[in-house]
Amino acid sequence: MRFFFFLLAFLLYSISGGGQVDTSINDEQYRPLVHFSPKEKWINDPNGMVYHNGIYHLFYQYHPYSSIWGPMHWGHATSRDMIYWNREPIKIFPDSLGTIFSGSAVVDKDNTSGFGRHGIVPLVAIFTQHKVADTTAGKIYFQNQSLAYSLDNGKTWTKYSGNPVLKSPGIPDFRDPKVIWHEPTKKWIMSLAVVDRIYFYSSPDLKNWKKESEFGESAGAHGGVWECPDLFSLEYNGKLIWVLIVNLNPGGPNGGSGTQYFLGDFDGKEFLPYGTETKWLDYGPDSYAGVTWSNTGKRKIFLGWMSNWTYAELVPTETWRSAMTIPRELKIVKVGKDTLVASMIVKEIATLKSRSVVSDNVALSKPFEIVTKFPCLLDLTSDTLEDFSITLLNDMAERLVIGYDKIKNQYYIDRTKSGKTSFHKEFAAKHIAPRFTGVFKMQLSLLIDVSSVELFADEGLTVMTEIFFPAKPYTKIQIESPNKAVIKKIEYISLKSSWK
Repeated sequence: MRFFFFLLAFLLYSISGGGQVDTSINDEQYRPLVHFSPKEKWINDPNGMVYHNGIYHLFYQYHPYSSIWGPMHWGHATSRDMIYWNREPIKIFPDSLGTIFSGSAVVDKDNTSGFGRHGIVPLVAIFTQHKVADTTAGKIYFQNQSLAYSLDNGKTWTKYSGNPVLKSPGIPDFRDPKVIWHEPTKKWIMSLAVVDRIYFYSSPDLKNWKKESEFGESAGAHGGVWECPDLFSLEYNGKLIWVLIVNLNPGGPNGGSGTQYFLGDFDGKEFLPYGTETKWLDYGPDSYAGVTWSNTGKRKIFLGWMSNWTYAELVPTETWRSAMTIPRELKIVKVGKDTLVASMIVKEIATLKSRSVVSDNVALSKPFEIVTKFPCLLDLTSDTLEDFSITLLNDMAERLVIGYDKIKNQYYIDRTKSGKTSFHKEFAAKHIAPRFTGVFKMQLSLLIDVSSVELFADEGLTVMTEIFFPAKPYTKIQIESPNKAVIKKIEYISLKSSWK
């Protein structure tokens, strides 16, 4: 029966044109040129992100037959630098146990699972299988956790014959397993999203799981269901600080989907938070379901889905829908008495850099203009802190405005007049984010693609991600300040396309 499901899905995917290269893709309206997107059809959550033998693997929620959400598969892409991606065939298909929801993948270097053969280290994927059943009371769904393994560096996958390995205790929302190896206790730890909290499980072999504890009933934001958790440690001044990422929808800081995090200690059984207040990893509306790559050592690299469930199925793209954020390196930063997680663009972005233009000591007594074609990086530094705005413009008077409000001590992105916005009443809005540092010097980095902007302020303490859809491409950047601020340095860097 499972072979039948696999064969049917493969034939449908082939008929739909999956895997064919569109040579005009760099000219497609709204197509991201430096962010990962599928050649066609629908994607959402990044899944199974693992680094092995010099290759970054990105799996993702994929519907190969439509550009809106549907029966989920695990799509697959590989890269040596997280910038240039090879889009691979679908790797994990639905079967009689259900469709393939979100999950993670690990390198089982000690072969605790027993899946390894002849000295080959297995990659093991852990994912939720979602199955809908008809009952007299209507449709209900079941979510259980299953395994698959690969012995050829992710090229092919075999589902475990004993699936599912962790059955739902009768709770509908029981999903998105993120698994790590906990060295002090010599066991695997699974973080699982269960309605409005996280369950922690342990296992010696990835097959047999024991519940250890729960976290979150009275912590953080609870505007919607909790999803896509991640648990990992970051080093700060010789100490390990544990980070628990929890995505939720709705309830984000600017409406709809959002990604919160908690800091604390983890002993292999319980997560003990330093505080239960809400902290956001990204204040924009368009970074969701983000988690980190496994097996990257001390370096922790985060990737999110660049959309929002409020309008994700309605955005005005046709052959494809949605992209991923740029990969971001995470670090712990102390700001006064606060301990925060900062995010910065991965250093590998340098492979895309083309032309650079630097302007020093720019007095904004009049608007400073840059004629451009996206994508690009824009870096600003200033020794003073004043109101300013950075506006992306086209010749149709459409505009996206990014700026800082000194009185409110907030960064903002305003897309109310950014172009096509009528597809959802909540899309056209001004979104805000706090400034955390008290330093009067300002540093701002913008990664601007054809239809998105990512703001990294004050070395990544404040991050915002926004998508936009102008009727015609923006062709100009205009920087201005009502207080005639002086910007110490403006660097404009044009970027090449990451599509090969």
